[in-house]
Amino acid sequence: MIERLQKIMSERGYCSRRKAEELIQLGQVKVDGKIITELGSQFESDTCVITVGETEIKPKQAGVGFHYIIVNKPLGFITTLSDDQGRKTVDLLVPTAYGRLYPVGRLDINSSGLLIMTDDGEFANLVSHPSSGMEKTYRVTIDGILTPSQRKQLENGVKLDDGMTAPAQVKVISLMEDQSVFEITIHEGKNREVRRMVEALGHNTLSLVRTRIGPLTLGFLPRGAYDDIPLKTVEEMKDTCLYNREHNTYKKDEVAD
Repeated sequence: MIERLQKIMSERGYCSRRKAEELIQLGQVKVDGKIITELGSQFESDTCVITVGETEIKPKQAGVGFHYIIVNKPLGFITTLSDDQGRKTVDLLVPTAYGRLYPVGRLDINSSGLLIMTDDGEFANLVSHPSSGMEKTYRVTIDGILTPSQRKQLENGVKLDDGMTAPAQVKVISLMEDQSVFEITIHEGKNREVRRMVEALGHNTLSLVRTRIGPLTLGFLPRGAYDDIPLKTVEEMKDTCLYNREHNTYKKDEVAD
């Protein structure tokens, strides 16, 4: 079957489509020995030989399934598989027996909590794309008191440099003079959205922990630990994303953190 190169790379479990597009545009991808830089390039998905650097991206073997896990990302880890600054990467949290798994979406180095990792590029692209409307819940600690009017702003939408945020769900956990703790649930894809919302209200984010993505929750998973996602849940997430894509109008391109 003839497919676009970025889709083939994603289906072979190397990276997400978005990451594949970046690699192609940077001239780091070869097909049958030729460097490819055009995103619209199409090839025979089952037989083309794709390499990135010295690594050959081989098709999935028949009978070999994908892996889907959640990780409770600690602070100090970045959500990439390599870093030229020598910082700790999230692949260090996963046993090598799983093979090459990459993170779905982002959590910055100063954020912690629930992170999905997989070698299923199609699933990663589906879940992380804002048009899928997958809900994400964060437990946020800020300095000072979150006032009723500020809570209403979060719920109705906050004006950021790149536009208004969509309505969010907010649950206040505690209010003290020096800090407040609340949970916020969002479904769109503005980059570092929660932190920027807090900043726009005049507060600093002291702690940001992602506790839920769709049906997946941290529960009692220890920090730095991982767990497999049941295949039934994976299929439910796919169905939800496809339904949301058909029925919502989200058009953002960035991934929330």
